[in-house]
Amino acid sequence: MTDPHDRYASPLLERYASDEMAGLFSARTRIRTWRRIWIALAEAQQELAIGGVTAEQVADLKNNAERIDFLRASELERELRHDVMAHVRAFAEVATAGGPVLHLGATSAFVVDNGDLLVLRDAMRVVERKCLCVVAALADFAEKYAALPTLAWTHFQPAQPTTVGKRACLWIQDLLLDLDEIAFRLDGFRLRGVKGTTGTQASFLALADGDGAKVDELERRVTEKLDAPGAFPVTGQTHSRKVDAAWAATAAGVAQSAGKFSHDMRLLQHLGEVLEPFGASQVGSSAMPYKRNPMRAERMSSLSRFAIQTAGNLAYTAAAQWLERSLDDSAGRRIAVPELFLTVDALLILYHEIARGLEVHEAAVRANLVRELPAMATETLLMAAARSGGDRQDLHERIRVRAREAAARIEGGEGSDLLDRLAAEPGFAELPAEAWRRARDPDTYVGRAPEQARSFLARVVRPRLDAYEGSLEMTGEVKV
Repeated sequence: MTDPHDRYASPLLERYASDEMAGLFSARTRIRTWRRIWIALAEAQQELAIGGVTAEQVADLKNNAERIDFLRASELERELRHDVMAHVRAFAEVATAGGPVLHLGATSAFVVDNGDLLVLRDAMRVVERKCLCVVAALADFAEKYAALPTLAWTHFQPAQPTTVGKRACLWIQDLLLDLDEIAFRLDGFRLRGVKGTTGTQASFLALADGDGAKVDELERRVTEKLDAPGAFPVTGQTHSRKVDAAWAATAAGVAQSAGKFSHDMRLLQHLGEVLEPFGASQVGSSAMPYKRNPMRAERMSSLSRFAIQTAGNLAYTAAAQWLERSLDDSAGRRIAVPELFLTVDALLILYHEIARGLEVHEAAVRANLVRELPAMATETLLMAAARSGGDRQDLHERIRVRAREAAARIEGGEGSDLLDRLAAEPGFAELPAEAWRRARDPDTYVGRAPEQARSFLARVVRPRLDAYEGSLEMTGEVKV
């Protein structure tokens, strides 16, 4: 037997994604799903007296559904060069009574496409739950720091202050937009249905002796047995590959949000303000033991790029299809769909671990803000001095001159003394003490950020979390 260390192993499976998501795209889940679909078809055919399927044959298929012999299926596939027919034969060999009616009237896309869509729905439900887990962790963080002033940045240049909690609400809002998209996909879920070789249902119409109403009822019953609200009204041999591309775009949206957060974290960690968690024995660098690198955030940045690019593969596939179908979609879909969802799963595991372990260094937050505060205070002081009767143009010039002097001091490695300089200037020196207190207080400059954060959490975020029907369980771990 080949040593597993002598073959390529996907890092998504070994290092990043959860067993839960990996299990959804496993061979066992795939074939179990196919067999579930075949049984739904046979059962509906038996109920409607289509094709002579008997209750005993359906029972035989059900009783042998879990007898999956992957080795035998592999032998058959090498012989037949067709994966679906290999599994039809393998199933028929163990379900000897039901085997003769297995796959009756169906084409390969009946099990492959319907099966892929069912797995896709399950995978998206996992993404939805894990997004909500991240939102819950960020919401707790945002609540705690809703009023802590911090320097905001535009173009990574100092801008008007915000609060740490308000900034976290921006991360949450991105995820809520993703959750809206996920809900749209799940609410609009449809199967390929029972459509036959080129989507005309000709084979099923023949089995139903030309009764179109019975074919419609067959499709309705099959989709119902598969816990789906319905099927696409028209298809070619396959469901439109735009469906895959649309669901991939939604998953990639989560990667975009995770990527944005990861870049913000890397910047904030550089500033020393907000840091990702760091293990007691964690090594930051093999050469520089003092370093504390933002490895989780950097990994998120890398994985988010991969996810976004992978989703593009499915968009190209949708655009490249020929007429009722071509097989150039198959190999790419086998790789792209699982890897996209495994990557998004890995991103959410990382995101959740960071979000629930964020470290805020309040002294650094305040120091960075206080360093830039004098420049921001000048507008407030200018308005106050003008309202007190000063000449706005003269006051503006006094600020400009003293600001340049203070800037030269900063360039020389010293702190800014701009406010002290202005306090001695005519027009500013006469301002009441309260005006100067407010000018030096960071809370003066955050506007409605604290109440925006608290209102957003109370009115939007908490109700969204409470409305989720299920347990907000995060599976998977950051392994390295």
